[in-house]
Amino acid sequence: MKSLSSINFSKLSLFDSIIATSRAIRKDFPTDVVLSKLHNKIQEAKSYVSLEIEPNEKLKKLLELFYKRWNFGGASGIYKLSDVLWIDNVLNTHQGTAVSLGILLLHIAQELKLPLNPVIFPTQLILRADWTNKKKWLINPFNGDILDKHTLEVWLKGNISPTSELYENDLYKAESITVIRKMLEILKSALMEEKKMELALNAINLLLQIDPNDPYEIRDRGLVYAQLECNHVALTDLIYFVEHCPEDPISEIIKVQIHAMEQKKMVLH
Repeated sequence: MKSLSSINFSKLSLFDSIIATSRAIRKDFPTDVVLSKLHNKIQEAKSYVSLEIEPNEKLKKLLELFYKRWNFGGASGIYKLSDVLWIDNVLNTHQGTAVSLGILLLHIAQELKLPLNPVIFPTQLILRADWTNKKKWLINPFNGDILDKHTLEVWLKGNISPTSELYENDLYKAESITVIRKMLEILKSALMEEKKMELALNAINLLLQIDPNDPYEIRDRGLVYAQLECNHVALTDLIYFVEHCPEDPISEIIKVQIHAMEQKKMVLH
């Protein structure tokens, strides 16, 4: 497994960071296979868009290739959330989430020198293309559709609050580290839900490398340690959370868990 401390996110591209974190979480992550498949996709994409001169026309062709010919898109049927987040699985099944599909499309677009960037919209990752005439395209990574502001406002009102409004900073380009963090947070939650505790712990340790004092990640690490029956370290993490977030409603539930663990500790001794 790649050492967590050896990942220097500031020196890696978004895609290289995702590969590095995948290798750090999963011993069996097939890096060479993923890079080989992507190399072939990039070569095919370069050929497919080669007749177009204007960048916006090239991007249109890339979206057509990615979603219509290669049939990438959102997952359907019964599936595990982690399966549509791992890049190797997404390349195999062509089914992903907004963040995993977006990262793949971004990587291919960047190899084609197209001005595509990630945006962490309040409801999901979207992609933003900026053109020289100051116009921009906002793209839904699930299906390649160009989004208008009305649709984004509907998403906000339906998912966040009926009174939510769309602000310009909702559409700002996100830094790579913000996208990595978002993907790791979703992956961590999926792995915890799926009871893959060792993998979840690896994801949390990566998140704590990004923000070492985040009480919510420390809480989740404590919950994972508790599941793994490492109660001594679990207690330290859970107590840290309660001390740093006393107003959080979850703190009362965590206190009950701490008390139960301490009682168990006393019985064992």
